[in-house]
Amino acid sequence: MGQKADIHKQIAELKNAGEAFVLATVVRTVAATAAKAGAKAIIRADGTIMEGWIGGGCARGAVLKAAKEAIADGEPRFVSVQPEDMLAELGVSAGTEKEGVRFARNMCPSKGTMDVFIEPVLPSPGIVILGSSPVAVALAEIAPRFGYHVTVCAPGDEQGGFSTADARIDGFMLETAETADKYLVVSTQGRGDEAALSAALSVPSAHIAFVGSKAKAAAIGEKLAGKGIDAARLAALKAPAGLDIGAITPDEIALSILAEITQVRRRKQRAAAEQAGGA
Repeated sequence: MGQKADIHKQIAELKNAGEAFVLATVVRTVAATAAKAGAKAIIRADGTIMEGWIGGGCARGAVLKAAKEAIADGEPRFVSVQPEDMLAELGVSAGTEKEGVRFARNMCPSKGTMDVFIEPVLPSPGIVILGSSPVAVALAEIAPRFGYHVTVCAPGDEQGGFSTADARIDGFMLETAETADKYLVVSTQGRGDEAALSAALSVPSAHIAFVGSKAKAAAIGEKLAGKGIDAARLAALKAPAGLDIGAITPDEIALSILAEITQVRRRKQRAAAEQAGGA
């Protein structure tokens, strides 16, 4: 009971902290193995086992590699660690994936088999919306349906149009530590454009977009460049925001913005997964 309680406590703490991790669970063992069915371990993104135990070095490498890939692409995995003769009987080799199972070689004297389910637990992707325009309100309404954590930034007296938000900021004062992996959308549309865009360009982010014409974004950007905004950040600004789907209404524009953010996010995940797989 003690280990299970500790693991559940650590899981809750990691979720609250917004940290990505993997829960590895031994679901089956055959013959002599150090870990038994039901054993669990929490694996952090850097490959360290934070809590629990799933056996010794015989399975550790394969499990940690699968955990790293799972965090990169968000997909669960099933790893079967078996002695070489058993792999040969199945007609597979170490590293082969077949019917959703990745096979790995057990080099330990025990010659046992251990099947491990790798479950990634990832924080919700975050969207930070600066402004209170109809497009901003529409985006705040639809983003949670796709699993996004929404932060609304606007003067307090303009936030009445937002029925829900996971977090609210009065004005445009963004915390640098809170924006690095988030998607920023400036949708002021004439009400504090320069102030909002300046704030968004002054912090790191996974993506930054401006709801407005390319010409308007360039004009504001030129002013901000003169005030010291980094040229690389200005070059990264996407304007107009969203994919070109012929959107006209606020709801349609919000949909195009969310589609673009999802496209950017999934591309990064695929690239990270490919890199993890080749490591």
